[in-house]
Amino acid sequence: MTGPEWLTTQFEERRAHLRRVAYRMLGSLSEADDAVQEAWIRLSRADTSSVENLGGWLTTVVARVCLDMLRSRKARSEESLGPHVPEPIVSHEDRSHPEQETVLADSLGLALLVVLEALTPPERVAFVLHDMFDLPFEEIAPIVNRTPAAARQLASRARRRVQGATRTSDAGLTRRRAVVDAFLAASRGGNFDALLAVLDPDIVLRADSAAVQAGAMSEVHGAAAVAETFKGRARAAQPALINGVPGLVWAPGGQPRVVFAFSIVDDKIVAIELIADPERLRQLEVAIVG
Repeated sequence: MTGPEWLTTQFEERRAHLRRVAYRMLGSLSEADDAVQEAWIRLSRADTSSVENLGGWLTTVVARVCLDMLRSRKARSEESLGPHVPEPIVSHEDRSHPEQETVLADSLGLALLVVLEALTPPERVAFVLHDMFDLPFEEIAPIVNRTPAAARQLASRARRRVQGATRTSDAGLTRRRAVVDAFLAASRGGNFDALLAVLDPDIVLRADSAAVQAGAMSEVHGAAAVAETFKGRARAAQPALINGVPGLVWAPGGQPRVVFAFSIVDDKIVAIELIADPERLRQLEVAIVG
């Protein structure tokens, strides 16, 4: 059977894998879903009668879509629209729907996502496909428009940067906790200068739609504006581990209502995400500290 129903079945069997590939390249669940959907559109329009390995064909398509998206993102960033901030959210598998395998069952940490954001698009694609999904460089080369040897060099450069970040990850958790604690103390105490001391000058504060409905601004840019937003506030927030990463939570009665997810680079907070959507909160592992 090779008709539309067969193609649909084959694609759905590979959707979770394709979503994992796309997420690791893009660091965004919504963009990963867009890339997978584009792969489905291309599959539905293509003549695959001569394709021997449909899974490999789809992985290649998703990789090329992601590479285009990364290049477009880089171009937008260079036009001063601001850096892309990777999503720090880790979704856990819905046990009632096993087919909807989590993108991050063997998740990337946010620190690694930040490192990957610093790679060039070809470096990131080569590293993800080879080191995370064991694709040979002969298959990676045409995706990044390089020779196999050049694709190997791309992955090697990316690997050195990633390994450097990984070696400091354990100590990094302790330092992240210290940064978050300093932020909380400064916020509660209304200490504007102390807030500025832990914020990156180009920090971005983002709130999901539920947090916006509760009174938060959807986006705030820059250290001064973010410091002003939090000065004298966060009194009810508590230190917590959000999917194992230091953050904050407002949890009246022990029930998480708002999560503060932090992106921290070089001991500076580069992004804060306010998460209040009940569905997103249910997908998080939130452990209140102390």
